[in-house]
Amino acid sequence: MTASDTRDDDKPAPIAYTRPSISDLEVEYATDAARNGWGPRCYDYIHRFEAGFAAHLGVGRAIATSSCTGAMHLGLAALGIGPGDEVILADTNWIATAAPIVHLGATPVFVDILPDTWCIDPALAEAAITPRTKAIIATHLYGSMCDMDALGEIGRKHGIAIIEDAAEAIGSAWGARRAGSMGTFGTFSFHGTKTVTTGEGGMFATSDTELAARVDQLANHGRDACEPRQFFPTVTGYKFKMANVQAAIGCAQVERIAELIAGKRRIMTRYQSLLGDLDGVTLNAEPEGTTNGYWMPTAVFAPDTGITRERLMDAFRAEAIDARVFFWPLSSLPMFEDDPATINAHDIPNRAINLPSYHDMSEGDQDRVASVIRKLRNRRR
Repeated sequence: MTASDTRDDDKPAPIAYTRPSISDLEVEYATDAARNGWGPRCYDYIHRFEAGFAAHLGVGRAIATSSCTGAMHLGLAALGIGPGDEVILADTNWIATAAPIVHLGATPVFVDILPDTWCIDPALAEAAITPRTKAIIATHLYGSMCDMDALGEIGRKHGIAIIEDAAEAIGSAWGARRAGSMGTFGTFSFHGTKTVTTGEGGMFATSDTELAARVDQLANHGRDACEPRQFFPTVTGYKFKMANVQAAIGCAQVERIAELIAGKRRIMTRYQSLLGDLDGVTLNAEPEGTTNGYWMPTAVFAPDTGITRERLMDAFRAEAIDARVFFWPLSSLPMFEDDPATINAHDIPNRAINLPSYHDMSEGDQDRVASVIRKLRNRRR
């Protein structure tokens, strides 16, 4: 064990499930923004961050927001989605993907996930389309890619928007195209747990110039950039803007983005070497032709192992390891009507666990995480 693996009382040191990678560059940029980024320079780092992220994605526009939830809200609103409309999404999702739909007065329609990628099932999404359907949200869960070819064809066939929730998918790609660059628009999260962080924050991304202009206006209290009158909004908008200091951190992260993505993949590669031979345990998929950014390494146990979410959490807690549960199905939450027909979304979380992963995670800490899983699995044989 290294010095970081134990505490003075010989108890194992806690292992966090995630933490950001912050270098001197982020500190330098944030300090400059705090000292000088005011008045005529109050948008400097925001515009720089947006341009850098758009270049990374290969899209026409990127608009920094206060959160990924805000980016999704703005995009849906800019599409005119509201009361009477339906938006289809996977039942396996964080509430942030569904909440903007509800707040806009539309109805979220949940469908099941695929058992391997844990992403929305395109066939079920198409089957759920009605005359009221305005969009399908493709959430690239834990870095796994949705089938963007199938979803894109469905969107064209039915004349509905395909939206990418790429909050967890920085570093992921469908062929040569990065997650978040293929749909009508994409959204990203820079929460402190994500591969790229600004503490809190998000990004709206699109190559649709008219849609981007509407989002710009809605994000800034409804003020039109072409309106000559100062403080004269022409629609009722929102306040979903990012702060310049946050964007300064984001600029440094974008400059380091290849390093940050590589760090996530390095951690996953080691988990694969430690657990890949374990019968009855499946890790995140990376189908041929896709790249998984592996934001959150996840272990799913086969039903016949008898290993449950609760046993996993207890075992990790006993070793001072901060693992986290697989997302509950949205339809199981009290604000929605339960839908047991989403079989995979209801079943997989009962026997799955998200594993710790952060950029400077030591091999010793990964060994400790893997040993918990191996002990549990071997005990069941």
